[in-house]
Amino acid sequence: MGEHDVKATVDEERRQFMCALLEDVRALEQMIDSGMIESGVRRIGAEQEMFLVDERWAPSPRAEEVLKALDGGNYTPELARFNLEANASPQRLHGDCLSRMEQELDTLVRGARAKANERGIRVLLCGILPTLHQADLGLENMVSIPRFHVMNDVMTQLRGGRFQTMIKGLDELHAVHDNVMMESCNTSFQLHFQVGAEEFAKLYNLAQAVTGPVLAAGANSPVLLQHRLWHETRVALFQQSLDVRNATQVQRGQRQRVTFGERWLTEGVLEIFREDVARFRVLLSTDLGDPSLEVLERGEAPQLKALCLHNGTVYRWNRPCYGVQNGQAHLRIENRVLPAGPTVRDEMANAAFFFGLMIALGEEHTDITQVMDFDHAKGNFVAAARYGLSAQFRWLEGRESTARDLILKQLLPMAREGLAEKEVPRSDIDTYLGLLEERVSSQRTGAQWAFDSLTAMGSRGSTEERHLALTSSMHEQQIDEKPVHTWSLAELGARDDRLASFRSVGQIMTRDVFTLHPEDVIDLAANLMTWEHIRRVPVEDDQGRLVGLLSQRGLLRLVARGTGRADGKPIAVREVMRSNPVTVEPSQSTLEAIQTMRKHKVGCLPVVRDGRLVGIVTEHDFLDAAAKLLEDALGDDGARG
Repeated sequence: MGEHDVKATVDEERRQFMCALLEDVRALEQMIDSGMIESGVRRIGAEQEMFLVDERWAPSPRAEEVLKALDGGNYTPELARFNLEANASPQRLHGDCLSRMEQELDTLVRGARAKANERGIRVLLCGILPTLHQADLGLENMVSIPRFHVMNDVMTQLRGGRFQTMIKGLDELHAVHDNVMMESCNTSFQLHFQVGAEEFAKLYNLAQAVTGPVLAAGANSPVLLQHRLWHETRVALFQQSLDVRNATQVQRGQRQRVTFGERWLTEGVLEIFREDVARFRVLLSTDLGDPSLEVLERGEAPQLKALCLHNGTVYRWNRPCYGVQNGQAHLRIENRVLPAGPTVRDEMANAAFFFGLMIALGEEHTDITQVMDFDHAKGNFVAAARYGLSAQFRWLEGRESTARDLILKQLLPMAREGLAEKEVPRSDIDTYLGLLEERVSSQRTGAQWAFDSLTAMGSRGSTEERHLALTSSMHEQQIDEKPVHTWSLAELGARDDRLASFRSVGQIMTRDVFTLHPEDVIDLAANLMTWEHIRRVPVEDDQGRLVGLLSQRGLLRLVARGTGRADGKPIAVREVMRSNPVTVEPSQSTLEAIQTMRKHKVGCLPVVRDGRLVGIVTEHDFLDAAAKLLEDALGDDGARG
């Protein structure tokens, strides 16, 4: 989580903070040169993020309430009020460390579930919650911690006020947002791997190399805002949601703060820290305490607070971390690529795979840069995020393979050897890597399960109903603690889920909307209505702002008074449309929308967010919803009869 008591920097503070930051870099350099960084010890750790959802499977912004009930401990808040984070204790990578880590994570998740359930809240482990809507991502759902609000203010100012998200997968998503809360759609299972300063470059490069295969086996984030996108959509979303470059910086190719990197390391951890200090602007400052070089002169390990705070605003997928534990300074590689879920045991299988490969490849290859191109490692990472186990990889010596074949034939045996080297019991190796082998063999990751479930549901039910069914099935099978490759596909049918899917306008509105431009000819409008069997067409300008609504009634009035014009020019839509139509927002309840229709005596409401059209809802949509609920009620009566 990093430092919470922060503030935005002004010029004088920025200069002072930069001086402290440069001093921290010099202090770390001296510590490495003098052997003050802990070496010869391999510790591991993990961070477990999770979603909170209500009885309707929507995000529940009550994290602070649940945290208060948990009374701190290993739990911390995350960016959004519907997220939580739990931190597992660091431990040596040896013996039964994996089963002990699983036991602790399971205890943490169960503890969060117990306190949440007492309040009618559920805990869900998934990379991206399928029932999220953009309306859930307002600043009212940001946790009240200064760090988050300051970061939002600074990044929004740098970005120019709007963040754009464009991702193409099975569907195409284009979302415009005015804050950094799109990031809160992501929850992760982050792994920590302690390394010595002298071996940092070698092992960091290995972490980069294995990230693609590990991600392919663990993908669990295929849906964002009810669009089917990548197998691990978090990768694309995180990169775009924190992109603060302006147009000029983009044109000249300035690096993003979310990055995989551009080359292998050749020197060590200072190579990364120096580049990030030189490349990325200081965003935050905090009270720093004693200067790090003074602390070092006293023979103590400094906290390097300036360096750690700045490092927390640069989001490498494998991030270097500095820490002090019991007075001893150490370095870690934080693997940030894995999603939360689908179950704790599935996550531990992913962890065992990563740790096993790091050990095995560390022994087998003194320098992976001699047998693998960096571009291949980066390409594998992107391919894994997009295609999961179907990704095509280029591995050592440029050999090509599918992700599935590479994992089954080469990497799993290596991971087994690596864990055995650390005297992990054979039973634990078989449990975790055996599970991962079955998952990869069947090609049923969490992402693939979700894709297959949505495909099986087809066009039955509404989009909202299908994603509610996906979420409720995910929760049910997660509670049963069955690994994801054994899960049955999600199915429609639960009456409570259907009822929940009709509560807000955003849940029943039509998103695929035909629109007109104010300067379009009226003949186009008439033909469009005839071809598509629609009675009302929203009118939007070049920026996507709703400026009017054209109805068949308006066309009939035009016909009634004659369509001829003295000047012989075609009639434009703007001359016939109704300007400033009555609208609703997607977050409004269906009851409010019905009352609005009755009050204004209209049968259609354009749905807008920030003045821009996002959908349309008609009287027929409400009739269809009511009919479905009536069918459910009659079906229940028939079953009882």
